[in-house]
Amino acid sequence: MRPAKDFFAPLAVGAPLPIREVPARPSRMIHFFDPSNEKMAAKVPSMVGAVDVLLGNLEDAVKADNKEKARQGLVDIARATDFGDSTQLWTRVNSLDSPWVLDDLVTLVTEIGDKLDVIMVPKVQGPEDIHYVDRLLAQLEARAGLTRPILVHAILETARGVANVEAIAGASPRMQGISLGPADLAADRRMKTTRVGGGHPGYLVRQDPPAGVEDGINAERTIFQQDLWHYTIARMVDACAMHGIFPYYGPFGDIKDVVACEDQFRNAFLLGCVGAWSLHPAQIAIAKKVFSPSAEDVAHARRVKEAMGDGTGAVMLDGKMEDDASLKQCLVILELAERLSASDPELAQLYAVPSPSAVESGSEG
Repeated sequence: MRPAKDFFAPLAVGAPLPIREVPARPSRMIHFFDPSNEKMAAKVPSMVGAVDVLLGNLEDAVKADNKEKARQGLVDIARATDFGDSTQLWTRVNSLDSPWVLDDLVTLVTEIGDKLDVIMVPKVQGPEDIHYVDRLLAQLEARAGLTRPILVHAILETARGVANVEAIAGASPRMQGISLGPADLAADRRMKTTRVGGGHPGYLVRQDPPAGVEDGINAERTIFQQDLWHYTIARMVDACAMHGIFPYYGPFGDIKDVVACEDQFRNAFLLGCVGAWSLHPAQIAIAKKVFSPSAEDVAHARRVKEAMGDGTGAVMLDGKMEDDASLKQCLVILELAERLSASDPELAQLYAVPSPSAVESGSEG
């Protein structure tokens, strides 16, 4: 067993020190683009500052004969683009059993490692996959002379990955987060759905038969469509919370159904996810809206914090009891609001969060 004291030691001579806490940068939407698609690539500079994460996708959505073009396209985009402080650059490399992944990692880390924030690894089966990537990244970072480690993000796309999700989440200090990959996971589980995320009309509960009605079983009864992914998301959220990393909803495939997309993203947000993938520009605004707390929620959280004083005991506020557990819930909302406000002036104004310059001038006075 690897000693705990060695967990934060570099895995290669000359590699940067591993991080001890994952940076809590806004990542409400992870916007995918194909670097081999010239039209998509041309739009990347204009999206900097408008999205939290831009992800150059090298995996499933890229045809086999376009893999090298996509990889080089991402290198060219990273070199030519200033992503600033408000937008992160991520990539999804090919799966670890593919013939392209080794070239993906070697090329990207040695050529644009200083620009890459996170590498997303698909179809992670267990902690051994993260250990492999962890060691290889350390060797490549040392070769490239990088001064900060590139973080790793895993996708849950197999039944074995879900079964091992706690071990995956804690496999390395590099772990930034985990995303749900519903399509591949559905196939691996032999689920009977062809949808990419979202609910299913066949997965439902039905209202009880009306009492005292002849043939009530065949009477009209209300149907409630259920979420196929509730269990998996909740388990993923628990694993991420336990290890101090971030959970994400993955793709919502029905681009036209923006209403259902918003519903699904909000379910994930309420369960604890910090963001979701966006596959089309229409989903960017949805993710920004859903994964930013409402002004009403922030205002209520602030009132509870003020009313609770030292955080002990209980108070009545608007006819509802608030206690230390309520305060902890509210502090989650306030911490998120402050984090988002730091890079989004519109949200700072909406949440009535003072700017850093105003706080500094007030303290000086």
